[in-house]
Amino acid sequence: GPDRSKEAAFTYAITAAGVAHAITAACSQGNLSSCGCDREKQGYYNQEEGWKWGGCSADIRYGIDFSRRFVDAREIRKSARRLMNLHNNEAGRKVLEGRMKLECKCHGVSGSCTTKTCWTTLPKFREIGYILKEKYNAAVQVEVVRASRLRQPTFLKIKQIKSYQKPMETDLVFIDKSPNYCEEDASTGSVGTQGRLCNRTSLGADGCGMMCCGRGYNTHQYTKVWQCNCKFHWCCFVKCNTCSERTEVFTCK
Repeated sequence: GPDRSKEAAFTYAITAAGVAHAITAACSQGNLSSCGCDREKQGYYNQEEGWKWGGCSADIRYGIDFSRRFVDAREIRKSARRLMNLHNNEAGRKVLEGRMKLECKCHGVSGSCTTKTCWTTLPKFREIGYILKEKYNAAVQVEVVRASRLRQPTFLKIKQIKSYQKPMETDLVFIDKSPNYCEEDASTGSVGTQGRLCNRTSLGADGCGMMCCGRGYNTHQYTKVWQCNCKFHWCCFVKCNTCSERTEVFTCK
């Protein structure tokens, strides 16, 4: 079903990463009493290169631990879906952790860099969104391997004949192929794409080719009218012209 699809995988990954990001940012800004800057990243660190930890390093470990406790707690039933959700939650957090940045500031006479102070900062969340969107496009279908004695779902492996490969930590994984989102289907919650506005010139997901799923599109022409070239006359009224423009919109059949 849709709850074991790659769309579900993306939703879980970006939610888990989002919680970790938001909590870490709040810690750095001093908005939470239970955390602050990363204490381990203080004082000297690298003597040869002449830089030391300073400023406020984002405590990503605190954010990730919080996300594990808060987001993963929903997964109680021992099921294939639980394994899938926990994997995707962790993949989202791993992507975030891997994109932490080191920022440095130079200190020294007239701009020379005799010493540097460095600290870690969070990436922009949009960057994480883009990476997870790419991971969504390349999501891996998996199946459950059950422990022999209890028949409990134990781990996920890539769904291929004679493959015992596990998916990579930062792969998004799904169990069921996505439902057909082109047609209306109440059981999957799909409203279909009939009547949706589409862009005739785009080759992407918003284009009429992809959006309308090969059914074609309708063209509607209408006249857009608005007030324009308004001038203030002394005293005291505004006089405008009426401008109009013929325009077209396209909707899926």
